[in-house]
Amino acid sequence: MKTALTIAGSDCSGGAGIQADLKTMLAGGVYGMSVITSLTAQNTTGVRSISNVSPEFLADQIDMVFEDIVPDAVKTGMIPSKELVRVISEKMRSYSVKNLVVDPVMAATSGADLSNSESVKALKEKLIPLSLVVTPNVPEAEVLSGMKINTQDNMIEAAKKINAECGCSVLIKGGHCGNNADDILYHDGRIFVFGSHKIDNKNTHGTGCTLSSAIASNLAKGMSLPEAVKSAKEYITGAIGAKLDLGRGRGPLDHGYDINTKFKNI
Repeated sequence: MKTALTIAGSDCSGGAGIQADLKTMLAGGVYGMSVITSLTAQNTTGVRSISNVSPEFLADQIDMVFEDIVPDAVKTGMIPSKELVRVISEKMRSYSVKNLVVDPVMAATSGADLSNSESVKALKEKLIPLSLVVTPNVPEAEVLSGMKINTQDNMIEAAKKINAECGCSVLIKGGHCGNNADDILYHDGRIFVFGSHKIDNKNTHGTGCTLSSAIASNLAKGMSLPEAVKSAKEYITGAIGAKLDLGRGRGPLDHGYDINTKFKNI
């Protein structure tokens, strides 16, 4: 069985973070493992408090995974301090991780800030260059590229700029841009457009976590990056379209909307 590791924060309400990641990995037919960077007290309405793990404990978690069940792919999510970014970067380099997906989490769907300028700088300088692909949404891509994004052409320009600076492939998620949900992948000098209409559903808590985990799961199974993104896009569109309705705020996706689907067997 193929394996995938998520290195991210915990969401006690189950919609985002490692909880969403593990559900997605199960739906994708891989064995999921988790390393926790931070504990968050949150639900669909917002984040109340955050407690970060120590760099030493983070390093121990990563080592214990790699010393026993080596993951075929790794995804990272919320990394709230430059010290934790440094530890993860060092470990990814020392274990020669190839299928690394970096989701540069900078804010929760509720709007709560989950990062800071120092950790974002460290992320861009130390971790993103080690990744196969980085998966920012439009606001995150604006931070990473230093430019305003209002159109699909802007998305392409920003993806090329991030690639030039960091050396990895770039997937910019278009849900914040325009009237559609088209995503742009810049990979090996080529532009791939993954088209999708916007689904009338406010419950999108954890979409970024879910998409990046689905991509990592697909990479673990041996897909090329464009194939992995295409399949992940189909999965998350279905999870949003299932229109699960939980909580008083922006609710979670239905990660198990079709648990015996083709996504497990591809």
